[in-house]
Amino acid sequence: MAGIQKKRRGPRNVRKLGMTGTYTYYLTLPKGVVEELGWREGQKLVVRRSGDKIVIEDWKG
Repeated sequence: MAGIQKKRRGPRNVRKLGMTGTYTYYLTLPKGVVEELGWREGQKLVVRRSGDKIVIEDWKG
């Protein structure tokens, strides 16, 4: 079945906000974006708010 592609629904950069437990939310990131940034699984990241946006960046600890 080589050459068969999955159908994509909607834009690839739109994600849904999910909830794990009572106090934590999660958001998936596109694999390509993570690879372009050179991020790895388990890497520490800083999440901060900048006005009405969220900024996620590498932790320089």
